[in-house]
Amino acid sequence: MDLRSLRAFIFDLDGCVYTGNTLVPGVRAFLQELRDKGRRILFLTNNSREAGEELQAKLARLGIRATREEVLSAVEIVGPLIRDRFGPSPILVIGGETLRRLLAEAGHSLVPLEAYREARVVVLGHDFDFDYPKLTAAARAVASGAAFLAVNVDPRLPVEDGEFYPGCGTLAEAVAAAAGVKPEVVGKPMPHIFRVALHRLGGVPADEAAMVGDSLASDVRGAQALGLKTIWLAPPGAVAGEVQPDLTIHHFAELHGRL
Repeated sequence: MDLRSLRAFIFDLDGCVYTGNTLVPGVRAFLQELRDKGRRILFLTNNSREAGEELQAKLARLGIRATREEVLSAVEIVGPLIRDRFGPSPILVIGGETLRRLLAEAGHSLVPLEAYREARVVVLGHDFDFDYPKLTAAARAVASGAAFLAVNVDPRLPVEDGEFYPGCGTLAEAVAAAAGVKPEVVGKPMPHIFRVALHRLGGVPADEAAMVGDSLASDVRGAQALGLKTIWLAPPGAVAGEVQPDLTIHHFAELHGRL
C-alpha cells in the first residue's frame, strides 16, 4: 500500500497508541512523522467511559499532542444518535458517569433501575460496577420492547503486561442472552462512527484515509466496509483470517520513511 497517497490517518487508541498507561513502541515517532508531512490525524476509540477531552488529556500525559477535534470517542455519539432516531427519550443506562452525563446533556431523561419499565431505550457501556440487578433490569427492559444499544461490543479492554479487563461486549452478551435480543452497536465496526470520523477530518474521502488499529473485527472490518484503507498492528501471535488488511505491521518502525 502506498502511504504517500493518503491524506489522513485514523488511529485506534487502546492496544494501538497505548495499552493502559504505556505508549505502544514507535507510535510517537510515527505520529510526529505524519505531522511533519502535513497529514491529518484523528484518534478514534470505542471507549464508553471517557469522552474526547479526557482522552486528549491522557494523550498529553503520555507525550502525544492532539487537539480536541482530533479525538473522537464512541461515548460522544450515542446521545445524538438516539435523539436523531427516537427523539428525547427515557433511557436506562448501564455504564459510567461520563456516559450518563453525555446522554443527559443530549436531552434524554435517565430512569433508575427499579423503573426499567419506563425506559424506551437501554444503553450499555463498560461498567466496572455491573451486577445482577443491572443485568436483570436491562434484560427485562429490552425483552419488554425497549431499543437496545451498546456503545461497543469489544470483548476485552487491553491493559499493561498483556492483561485485560472484560469489555463492554462481554456485558452486552449477558444482557442479550437474557433478553433474547442482540444490541445495535454504536461504535466500531459499524459505519456511523467512521462517517463521523471522516467528517471530523474535514470530509476527506474514505479512500484517501487509513484506519490504523489492532483489532481485525473492529478496526479493519469496519473501516473496509466504508472504503477506508487499513493498517493492522498485529498483536503478538495473531494471524489474519478472512479479514485481510491492506497492510500488516508488527511495529510502527515498519512505517517510518514510507511517507
